[in-house]
Amino acid sequence: MAYDKQALIDQLGQLTIMELADLIDGLKETWGVTAAVAAGPAAAAGPAAEEKTEFDVILVDAGASKINVIKEIRAITGLGLKEAKDMSEKGGALKEGISKDEAEKIKAQLEAAGARVELK
Repeated sequence: MAYDKQALIDQLGQLTIMELADLIDGLKETWGVTAAVAAGPAAAAGPAAEEKTEFDVILVDAGASKINVIKEIRAITGLGLKEAKDMSEKGGALKEGISKDEAEKIKAQLEAAGARVELK
């Protein structure tokens, strides 16, 4: 059976939204399919999701052994004793925009001292 593609397109173009919705429901029911958005060639050729390259080390909690954590904060940041103590009490970003390896190393140091740390 031959069909006139342009005539079909023109006919579909004249349908209302409600008529199109009814047609789609009828096709789903008749053929047992669901409507899904297919990714076009542009989506397939797009860049892959970029891996994050810069991380922030965030001190969440100094834990029970604050003195050890303060020592580590001073070693990592070069802050003075008072500033490191304040940082251990308030928490927050210790280092920002560093590599994943360096962030993991700092996180391990602080966790070994008893602190809770997040990487963002």
